[in-house]
Amino acid sequence: MADHPDDPITTTSAFPPRDTAPGGYLEPIRAAGTVLWRGETPEEREVALVHRPDRADWSLPKGKLKSSEHLLSAAVREGLEETGMRPVLGRRLPPQRYLKDGWPKQVEWWAATAAHDAGTGGGPASGFRPNDEIDALEWMPLAAARRRVTYGHDIQVLDNFASGPAETFPLVVLRHGSAGSKSGWDGDDLLRPLDSSGRADADELVRVLPTLGTPRVVTSHAVRCAETVMPYAAAHGTGIRTEGAFTLQTAGAETFADSAAADATFAALIDDGLPTVVCTHGEVVPPLLRAALDRLGAPAPQQLSLRKGTFWVLHVSRADRGLAAMERHAARG
Repeated sequence: MADHPDDPITTTSAFPPRDTAPGGYLEPIRAAGTVLWRGETPEEREVALVHRPDRADWSLPKGKLKSSEHLLSAAVREGLEETGMRPVLGRRLPPQRYLKDGWPKQVEWWAATAAHDAGTGGGPASGFRPNDEIDALEWMPLAAARRRVTYGHDIQVLDNFASGPAETFPLVVLRHGSAGSKSGWDGDDLLRPLDSSGRADADELVRVLPTLGTPRVVTSHAVRCAETVMPYAAAHGTGIRTEGAFTLQTAGAETFADSAAADATFAALIDDGLPTVVCTHGEVVPPLLRAALDRLGAPAPQQLSLRKGTFWVLHVSRADRGLAAMERHAARG
């Protein structure tokens, strides 16, 4: 891990060998933070740092998760509280783990930009006001920020940000929420609705998906898929597009997916370059992601399948359509 601003830039998750009690394990304090950046070109790029008067330090916006809080929501909440700007999360960065007062602390990081506000003419809305916790916010170039931050682990976060693309867009592949037992449903399987657990997942997505911006919605024809994304779409004024390519087909007693059609449709979404959530079925997810990762020039992890109500986020570079990061979450954390 870099301990001095003039050290060479490296990329690491910064898990030092002595990050817990010798011979034992301590559950780490969980925290989330953002590298909030701006600037249209690399030469113009700046990041936001905050000053904490009680510690007399300069750091990146971050903070501890609240009880039962979703990791994505925590990163956005902390960024908003400390900078007055609502972060739109971009690519996931490697986590940092270090000892805090003798106890391990693990901080999850994302690159982020400030949400735009129509009331500011489409520019970022900044409501920063100095307070007892954060009394100053400064934008500065990366090189200057490396010199300004107080801690080596923040230098490493900045280096991790600098080592990859800043401009990305998210493609979310979501498996629909729980819809009860297929054997207990007498009607057309496409009409099987969400159960109470599935509806709870759908309600939570109203809060979780906007951390990634306002992704458009593409869904299978199945009612359980449409119901999973409908509350989010209704709350945020996003239209829903249904796609047969992401829908399970039925032939007698068997169901199957048209993988070629699904791959072609998802490839077109990659080419579009727009934030998108695709809600589909468990059987569709692994082959769809393998084909997408191959197209993005990235290896596939061993486990691509999703439980109901969980999703993958593929952060795709705008510049070269390569995979910049990939992460998996449950709707309810």
